[in-house]
Amino acid sequence: MSDLKTVLKACPLLGGLPEAGFRDAEAQARWRVFQAGESIYAKGSMQSSLCVIAEGTVRISSVNAEGREATLIIFGPSAWFGDTVFSPGTPRVYGATAHEAARVVELPGEGFRRLLARYPQAYPVALDLVSRRLWSAMSIIADDALRGIDARIGRRLLFLAQIQGHAEHQSEPVTFRLTREHIGNMMGMTRQGVHRVIKNFEREGLLQLAYGRITITDPSALQAYLTELPD
Repeated sequence: MSDLKTVLKACPLLGGLPEAGFRDAEAQARWRVFQAGESIYAKGSMQSSLCVIAEGTVRISSVNAEGREATLIIFGPSAWFGDTVFSPGTPRVYGATAHEAARVVELPGEGFRRLLARYPQAYPVALDLVSRRLWSAMSIIADDALRGIDARIGRRLLFLAQIQGHAEHQSEPVTFRLTREHIGNMMGMTRQGVHRVIKNFEREGLLQLAYGRITITDPSALQAYLTELPD
């Protein structure tokens, strides 16, 4: 199996395709390589494509008129992104940037939509995953409105683990290339506010901190701890 097909098969959004579908996808896809900090596409661009991460991480963000960037999510290997692939002719809602050096497989939006039309058995899988992302986004909005700071930060870290394919009930460590500044930017908080919560999690043995990285030592333990916090 080629490296290209291996990456496509690891993408959950394409999980409903038969073997013939993956051959068709491979024929249309191409590799793209980005250095850390390099733009993959800008907010407002009209490009329509599905991107699957083979190596590295990618952050999805929005930039205001003053140039201030708000990080929304950071994706890792096997994750897919491309917010207009289901709605051609509309501008990108968010921008995508290589958070660290990244290798990405890009599938043209029109080609992806043709695959779904040719292999309709792939639709339920794709629809389920899009619905899960919508549910996750709504959960984050509810967290921001109803929960305390500790619960908001903890649940956002668990969300980052889940979006990269790690279940919250697993006990294996999960590591992110993430700083307290990144978390503060993601949640509209100061670095100092994030630092207090992160250090508390570290004292509880729920996180380990290293330069530029945070490890959830046991996602299931963090989930249990958050469950006990008051709303």
